[in-house]
Amino acid sequence: MYKFPIIVFEGIEGTGKSFHINNIQKYLVKKKIKFIKFREPGGSKNSEKIRNLILNNNSNYKTLTDLFMYMAARNENYHNIIKKYYKKRIILIDRFTDSTLAYQHYGMGIDKKLILNLNKIILKKIKPNFTFVNTVNMKNLKYRINNRKKNRYDKFNIKFYNKVQKGFIKLSKNKKNYMIINSNLSIFENKSKIINKVKSLISI
Repeated sequence: MYKFPIIVFEGIEGTGKSFHINNIQKYLVKKKIKFIKFREPGGSKNSEKIRNLILNNNSNYKTLTDLFMYMAARNENYHNIIKKYYKKRIILIDRFTDSTLAYQHYGMGIDKKLILNLNKIILKKIKPNFTFVNTVNMKNLKYRINNRKKNRYDKFNIKFYNKVQKGFIKLSKNKKNYMIINSNLSIFENKSKIINKVKSLISI
C-alpha cells in the first residue's frame, strides 16, 4: 500500500489504456483524492509539442531520432510534473518507461542498455509503483485501429505490434507490481478489476 503511488497504464494500440485511466481519474475525483494525470509522449507543454512531431503522419524519423524525442519529452515531464508531484499526489501515466522498451527495443531493435541508461539519467531513482499491462489479440487490434483516426504509430504491421506486445509481457513476467489486463474480455469486468486493484494500492 502506498500513499501517493505512480500508477502506469501500458500496452499497444487499441487495448483500452485511455479508457481505464479515465475511469480511475473519475474514481479519484469522486473520492476527493489528490492526483495528477498525464500521457507520454505528451503531458507538459513542451512534451505535447514533441508528441505532435513524433506522431505526425508526415514525419519519417530514424529510430534513434524517435527514441531521443521520446526521452526529451520524458525529461520535460520529469522537471515539470513528476518531480513536482512525486510523493505528494497519486501520479497516473498513460504510457511510460516500459513503452519505450517495448517499442524501441523489442519492436525496433535499439540497444536495451541505452534505453535503461537514458531513463536512469532522466528519472534518477523514480520508478512506477504499479503497472497495468493491457493486451489484445491481433484480430481485435486490427479492428480497433481501423475504426479510429490514425497517427503515425497506428500504421505499423501486425508483426511489429505482436513483437511489441510480447515485449510488454516479458517486462511484466513474474513481477508482483504488474497486472496483465486482457482487453479481449468484457470492458466492464476489467474496469472493476482495475479499480479494485487501485483501491488496494492507495491508503485512504
